Amino acid sequence: MAERNIEGPSARATRLLRALRREPVDCTPVWLMRQAGRYLPEYNQSRAAAGDFLALCQSPDRACEVTLQPLRRFDLDAAILFSDILTIPDAMGLGLRFAAGEGPWFERPVRDEADVAHLAVPDPEVELRYVCDAVRLIRRELGGRVPLIGFSGSPWTLACYMVEGRGSSDFRLIKTLRYRRPDLLHRILEVVTEAVIGYLNAQIAAGAQVVMIFDTWGGVLSDADFVACSQSYLARIVAAVADKTVPVVVFTKGGGLWLERLADTGAAAVGVDWTVDLADARRRIGTRVALQGNLDPMALMGSADTVRQQVVATLERYDADPSLSPGLGHVFNLGHGLSQFTPPDSVAVLVETVHRHSAEIRRRRASSSSLS
Repeated sequence: MAERNIEGPSARATRLLRALRREPVDCTPVWLMRQAGRYLPEYNQSRAAAGDFLALCQSPDRACEVTLQPLRRFDLDAAILFSDILTIPDAMGLGLRFAAGEGPWFERPVRDEADVAHLAVPDPEVELRYVCDAVRLIRRELGGRVPLIGFSGSPWTLACYMVEGRGSSDFRLIKTLRYRRPDLLHRILEVVTEAVIGYLNAQIAAGAQVVMIFDTWGGVLSDADFVACSQSYLARIVAAVADKTVPVVVFTKGGGLWLERLADTGAAAVGVDWTVDLADARRRIGTRVALQGNLDPMALMGSADTVRQQVVATLERYDADPSLSPGLGHVFNLGHGLSQFTPPDSVAVLVETVHRHSAEIRRRRASSSSLS
């Protein structure tokens, strides 16, 4: 691998933050969900050296190293903290485990009144100190070259894992709880919401310049339950972020029906998955908030030419309305995380194409305006 120098021009240091504030930028910023991960050989080496995934997450030095790895390869406009959304329930004593080929699971899921009664909000500078220490270290190592994004799972998504005990295809256990004991479900969501608020504020205090809330399983809810079990708690978290200068991004996978409601949370930006047309999303909420997204991660399995075509199509859809400022308020990303099977060369093509073509759109529009 030809290692890149992650030093960059000053525009790169502010591009993402300006885009999230819906301010003009020279080209569309790009970062990728799961940009540090198993598709990179150097990440796999780091994980093997750590012994397992949790050990990798819980070592600030190792977490810093894998956070920086993709920035050495690609001209990305942000670093995102390397961690996991399940750190909060693990800190609550549920016993997080990762089995090879099976994904995460909890030794002590939350199933009844007694389990809920034992839940307590962890102190992020005690039980989750390793995360805050990683944030501090990464900020120092970045040296202001690009912003650092912190994150958490949403209360609903964390509750899904806590009750189900692992990932689920039908969410039978938590939905049974919702219909039989909604009071118990909301007690879980209340505790987790307070934990997320404390966790994100601690990350910000440690140096995170943007925070993102991953509502991975919000899309499995009914319309009414999305409002009651997800949106309402997201809005509380956004309102409780202590530093109002720090942009908050909310992302509900499968949440295309609820873009307006997601914008109503007060977040600076709404992430959209690949099922949403960006032109339509911009028409619906893109003058209220920034938009993040939304290439299908599987597009990166195509040829280099296919990747370029798909990136260009995504950028052009965002700028389909000629009456709107080109690229204003757009952060390019995938509609979900990178697959472990993604060719790294495809990521390089994606990042280069985003910067080049988005700058070309701006030049084209400026030229057209000067001639009219």
